[in-house]
Amino acid sequence: MKKLIVSASLAIACLVAANSVLAQDRPAIGVAEFKNESGAAWWRGGVGWELSGMLSNELSSTGSFRVVERSKLENVLEEQNLAASGRVRSGTGASIGKLTGADYLVMGTVTSYEENTASTGGGISFKGISLGGKKSEAYIAVDVRVVNATTGEVDFSRTVEGRTSGGGVSVGVYRGGFGGSLASEKNTPAGKAIRAVLVEVTDYLSCVMVERNGCEADYAAKERKRRDSNKKGLKLD
Repeated sequence: MKKLIVSASLAIACLVAANSVLAQDRPAIGVAEFKNESGAAWWRGGVGWELSGMLSNELSSTGSFRVVERSKLENVLEEQNLAASGRVRSGTGASIGKLTGADYLVMGTVTSYEENTASTGGGISFKGISLGGKKSEAYIAVDVRVVNATTGEVDFSRTVEGRTSGGGVSVGVYRGGFGGSLASEKNTPAGKAIRAVLVEVTDYLSCVMVERNGCEADYAAKERKRRDSNKKGLKLD
């Protein structure tokens, strides 16, 4: 019996040690306040940190990252003027990593947002619930940079796009997964586009920072397609 107890204890200790090693192998990542360079009507006070929190939740749910809490980031980032510059000043990267516990800092900037609404005919409205009558489409582009908290260099960067459409049903303010200033956007094309782009950012970071199993080629192809599409929209002499 004693041998069984000792064996079981050793097995548990080994499992705990293994899990601890695996946890340490996961990159520690912090998400800074998002910035806005678009004319999005839904952007208002507090949205930048709301998007940061939403992306942090997405990254945490993958199990691939150790996500640093906002409370550990905010004061340090403000002191280093990251809110304005979007970069780590030379010589301060190591201190940021030490103070926050982050190996990497994710910087996100909403660079474009477009929304179009077209009538589909018909449609009824009853007690705040609209059925049919219009169709809305939304497009959002976010520039993402991953800054190495030790070197201050940008290790990964990409422009991520999200497109979505919606129509037929709208039910006033929805206070589900979205909160704060974005609470009313949950069921709107804007809300769907935001969620889509955050999931795409999460998948991209999981690929290039953790998985590294050949998935990088898929994202390189997506980036080429995006750039080619943008070039087609320009008339060059």
